[in-house]
Amino acid sequence: MDLAGLLKSQFLCHLVFCYVFIASGLIINTVQLFTLLLWPINKQLFRKINCRLSYCISSQLVMLLEWWSGTECTIFTDPRAYPKYGKENAIVVLNHKFEIDFLCGWSLSERFGLLGGSKVLAKKELAYVPIIGWMWYFTEMVFCSRKWEQDRKTVATSLQHLRDYPEKYFFLIHCEGTRFTEKKHEISMQVARAKGLPRLKHHLLPRTKGFAITVRSLRNVVSAVYDCTLNFRNNENPTLLGVLNGKKYHADLYVREDPTGRHP
Repeated sequence: MDLAGLLKSQFLCHLVFCYVFIASGLIINTVQLFTLLLWPINKQLFRKINCRLSYCISSQLVMLLEWWSGTECTIFTDPRAYPKYGKENAIVVLNHKFEIDFLCGWSLSERFGLLGGSKVLAKKELAYVPIIGWMWYFTEMVFCSRKWEQDRKTVATSLQHLRDYPEKYFFLIHCEGTRFTEKKHEISMQVARAKGLPRLKHHLLPRTKGFAITVRSLRNVVSAVYDCTLNFRNNENPTLLGVLNGKKYHADLYVREDPTGRHP
């Protein structure tokens, strides 16, 4: 292990990073609280300011992935579609197999200049988590309870609010709803067989209701749907602790535009 690698694995370095992240995050959350005064006066200015404040928090975690751990994320996609990435709103459907899936999704957003404004469909409990959850609240993330009768109206209403959002964004969604494990995969495929659905080898049976309502609510606002599959080379099993320790991972992200999802 070289000197840089040794330093990155030291608890003191982790402590400094956590202190900076927590202190700066709480300061930014406080500033975001005061920006609520702008909402009744100029809603779009409120949104633009909070996109930049959000970037100040989320970019620290992307930095941890890309610079601190040196993780490489190679994108494989159609070169004809690539120039459009980042220049239009899009729904990004990601598989959910690894602990750092969300960081790779943020890294994708950062690569195309959309990190500050990007959205996710997240569990409502996360809205109460300091720093990240509060940041999401001020940037109008869409929260759900995973109880469809409750979510039908609340999720649709939240999505409707994004129709006039002033910043370009990726709407990141994990349709599987939970992280892939062999046990969950076995149960998921039992359901697939019972319903006469195709057997999936590397994915869980997707939960379609959240995706469907997102597409309907953002029709003519979101221009495309990107189907993304994330995998790590050499059977790597990346973890947040590994990233914090400076361990380098090698990710491949396959991005395919769904031709049926494009709207002018």
